[in-house]
Amino acid sequence: MPRFIVIGGGAIGLNTAYRLARMQSGQVTLLDKGLVGDGSSSRAGGIITGLLWSETGVLARMISLRLYQELSADLERYGYRFQNVGCLNLFDPASWTEREALLPLYDRLGFAYEVLDAAQMRRRWPDLTPEADLIGLHDALGGYSEPHEFVPALARRCRDLGVEIRENAGVNGLQIENGRVVGVQTAMGLLEADVVICTVHAWTAAFMERCGVRLPVKSFVHQRYVSSELQERVSIPAINANPYGGYIRPARLGTTDFRILAGGETEDREEERVDGPAFHMSVLSAPRSLRSHLSKNLAPLVPKLAATHWETEQVGLISFSLDSEPVLGKLPQLPGLVVGAAFHSGGFAYSPVAGLLLAELAAGKSPSVDISSFSPGRFTAEETDAYLATTVVQADAFRRRH
Repeated sequence: MPRFIVIGGGAIGLNTAYRLARMQSGQVTLLDKGLVGDGSSSRAGGIITGLLWSETGVLARMISLRLYQELSADLERYGYRFQNVGCLNLFDPASWTEREALLPLYDRLGFAYEVLDAAQMRRRWPDLTPEADLIGLHDALGGYSEPHEFVPALARRCRDLGVEIRENAGVNGLQIENGRVVGVQTAMGLLEADVVICTVHAWTAAFMERCGVRLPVKSFVHQRYVSSELQERVSIPAINANPYGGYIRPARLGTTDFRILAGGETEDREEERVDGPAFHMSVLSAPRSLRSHLSKNLAPLVPKLAATHWETEQVGLISFSLDSEPVLGKLPQLPGLVVGAAFHSGGFAYSPVAGLLLAELAAGKSPSVDISSFSPGRFTAEETDAYLATTVVQADAFRRRH
């Protein structure tokens, strides 16, 4: 029976283990250096839309949206439900020109969308007050996934499907014999595997470099906030509100506990270098002034926000590759290894399809989508070295959301 080891217990790793178990591909072990979901997954915004900027991305997200509906049914008894409230992507006139050019792509791929003006948005969502010149691109299939519901539900389901999940089980490196990955080295010794799947998010570049592979991946600080309780549910979809400097959505802490979640990045903050496995996201912090800055920016869009205060703050990392597309695939120089990383600010949105694609590659099946444009081998050594040698601030990274 084939043996698979998944490194990393976030949304991507759990979805990979889940798919391998559902495919009955073999024995599946998932390892995390801490607790499952303790990295960026628990700090994610969780917004999901399929209206991306590349054909591969759109095709992949179409599958992801379908899989979220399936997961919602499969995980309902574990306390999870996908919040299909739709996703509204906002643009000012200058940024709309670039996105409008992608509408023929969405048409050709059969992805439904609506283009709405400010008056139409106000009528549809009474709690939303966009500025008069803004354009909305609405994805009715989108919505959000609550990390505190999704991660534990998926972990429980994986265990029930026979996945062995080992927490506090750090991986020191890969075991390589005759040029092939045959397992992982841990504090408890060697764990053998036919295929190893690496889904360690912000730790990817450092981990792979220790294995002799350089990937052009950088990480940036991301912060999200959840408001105090509202008297009634806020009538808005999930919103990628780039003209307002962030994103905002309803939040669920229970069936009758209504809140607002919002977040974004800090434009002038330099990349966060994750140099080794000892790094933990609890060391990250956000400027105190960001709370009031985010409220000031977003309250004109969602006035109900002004009647609340930020009750919780979580700070994590998002990761970008050199060209801002995910890094997902096999590495020719290390057979037996599959990597999934750099899902920009959309790790939760990608996670079901990323898990499916990684599982298919690990099991020797043809991937459901042509992911050659996501291949880890698409970058030259010169491009990679030049990118990693620079220090980048958030404003100079690709600003693409979810």
